[in-house]
This record gives sequence, C-alpha cells and structure tokens, in this order.
Amino acid sequence: MTQSLAAAPPAEEPSTSLLRPRPLLRPRPGPLLLAVGVLLLLCLASLAIGAKAIPPNQVWHGLFHPTGTENDVIVRGLRVPRTLTALAVGAALGLAGTLMQSMTRNPLADPGLLGVNAGASAAVVTAIAFLGVGTTTGYVWFALAGAGVATVLVCALGGLGAVSPVRLALAGTAVNAALVGYIGGVELLDQQALDQLRMWSVGSLAGSTTGNLLACLPLLLAGALLCVLAARPLNALALGEDAARAVGVGVVRARVAGVLAITLLCGAATALCGPIAFVGLMVPHLVRSRTGPDLRRMLPHALLLAPALLLAADIAGRVLAEPGEVPAGVMTAIVGAPVFVALVRGRRGRVAGL
Repeated sequence: MTQSLAAAPPAEEPSTSLLRPRPLLRPRPGPLLLAVGVLLLLCLASLAIGAKAIPPNQVWHGLFHPTGTENDVIVRGLRVPRTLTALAVGAALGLAGTLMQSMTRNPLADPGLLGVNAGASAAVVTAIAFLGVGTTTGYVWFALAGAGVATVLVCALGGLGAVSPVRLALAGTAVNAALVGYIGGVELLDQQALDQLRMWSVGSLAGSTTGNLLACLPLLLAGALLCVLAARPLNALALGEDAARAVGVGVVRARVAGVLAITLLCGAATALCGPIAFVGLMVPHLVRSRTGPDLRRMLPHALLLAPALLLAADIAGRVLAEPGEVPAGVMTAIVGAPVFVALVRGRRGRVAGL
C-alpha cells in the first residue's frame, strides 16, 4: 500500500505536463522558405500573365522605372492591385479556415461550408439592392456584420458549449442554404443588384483596386493579430474544456477571440472579391500533414500556402479562358469539390455521420 501511494505522484506528472502550455515553437525554416519562393514566383507570373502577356523585364520596368507606357499602366494599375488583393484574401481565408477547424474540432470546417461567406454575401446583397451601396468601402461593414451573424448563428445551432462536428456541419449547411436562397431571390427581383453582383458573387479578383484593399487592410491585420493571440489558448482548448481550464485558459474568452478573428478575416475578404470557397478547407489539411495540429506552427504555413493557392487558381483561370478569364472562385471550386469529397470519404470512420 505504501509503495503504491509513493508511486502515485510520478504517474500524474506526465499527464499534467501535457496540459501545460509549451514554449513558443519556431516553425521549421526549410518549408517556409520554399513556400516564400513559390509565392514570389506566382506573384511574378500574376504580373506577367493575362489578356496581354508581358515579359518579366518589362514587368520589372513597369514596377520600378515606369514611363507611362501601356505595359506600365497594365502592370501598376491593374495587375499589382489584383496580385496584392489575392495575397491578402488568400492569407485571410487560410488563417480563418485553420482557426475554425481547430476551434470547432471539425476537420471539415470551412468559412464557406459553415455559412460565414454566405452571411457576408447576403449582407452585401442587401446593402446593394435595398440601400444603394455600391463601393467596397461602403459595404465592407455590411459584410462584416453578415459574417458575424452567420458565425454566431451556426455556432449556437451547432452547440457552442459542447462542439459537435456533425451538428456544426448540419447547422452550417442549413444556414448556408437559407442564405444562398435569399441571395438568389434578391438578385432575381433586382436587376441592378444582379448586374453588379454577377462577377462578385462567384468570387472574382478582376477589378481589384488599391483603394479597396487599403480600406479593408486594417480589418485583415486585426483579424490576423487575433489569430496569433488566440493560437495558444485554442491549442489548450483542443484538449477539452476541463483541460484548458486546468492550465488557466479562459474558455469563453478564447472562443470569442476566435469567432471575432474569423469574422474580421472572412468579412473583409468577402467584401474585397466575393465568396471564395474551399481555400479555407484545403489549406489546413495540407499544412497539418506537414506540421501537426499545433496552431503556432500551422498559422505561418497557412499564411503562405493559402495565397499561393489562390494566386495559382487566378492565373490558371486567366490562361484557360484567354483572352477572357474564369473567376478565381470558380477555379477553387473546381479543384476543391473533389478534395472535399475525398476528405469526407477519408474521415468517415473518424467523423460520425459524415
């Protein structure tokens, strides 16, 4: 009896150490440097490829030594804002998807699948059709409000206190279907809204401007900062509420920070170029396979991989339909739908009911 009591304290120590937050983990430089290199190459391709192909030396000239030629105007006035917008939107969707999958403990969670993008879109449609709002700076606040309401509604229906992957998926599907129906109805009744939203509603980077990006940039930066601050508490929360409280994590505060970050990122991204699906679903899975589930390692990789994916989709859309283009949102859906089916089939044994 004495020996068993003496052996008890060491037996408790390993489990306690697992719950204790670890020091900040440094991402491995190799994969990050490779991702940076790929992203830079895609940025150059985005500046050079389009309805008019521009050689790299003329791209460089247009960026740093403009003289007002047609190529300079195309590079600086059209393709630079488009490329920067793709970088910002891709990063926002990658961070939001990574955070949402961790926070809900649902490997199939995605801002588009859980109705967040549809909420932002519905709010923007309402602003355009009924309030006469027609600029990004005007409807960005509507997009944020719509994304926030949709996020809270899905979390409430899915059980915020005891998150269930199945309930969240069903709640997100129901909310998304209702909002998509509302959007379609408004567009059919209002021809002006339909004309204005035709390209925006499928997720297009065409027409991106520096002014619109600067208007949304503070919101995107605030959302990214919240992601960083929420990473450690949400890591602890992934072990369960009791384990998180045992190491001093405020469960409600952590979830509120996560929801606010997702709302800011998805709302601003949707306001900039419309709803783009599947980026926030695919990127976390690709990153997690290389880094593990620790958000402090996942977020830097998602920050680089998601913009690369969106840029690649945008470039592919320009090449496939030259001299026109296929919107980036359509391209990500074409690639993302089979990936989603594969994920559902692969997770059947681990996610009940899916």
